[in-house]
Amino acid sequence: MSIIVNPHGQQEEKALLAFLDTMKYEYAQADDAIILSESEQQVILERDRQYEAGEIETYTLDQVINHFGIKE
Repeated sequence: MSIIVNPHGQQEEKALLAFLDTMKYEYAQADDAIILSESEQQVILERDRQYEAGEIETYTLDQVINHFGIKE
């Protein structure tokens, strides 16, 4: 599975990397633009629909930062 994330700043990037490290997920960072397949696009659209319908659990950036004790 591939996930593309575009953080809006260093603090968001640090929070995401801390989460991935804590969960022991393997990941790679790349600066290149990646084109998604049609099926990958559909998965993203379905997850967006689930989010908008309140069907999935979400966390604010502040909750993630506090949980992982990230400092600027």
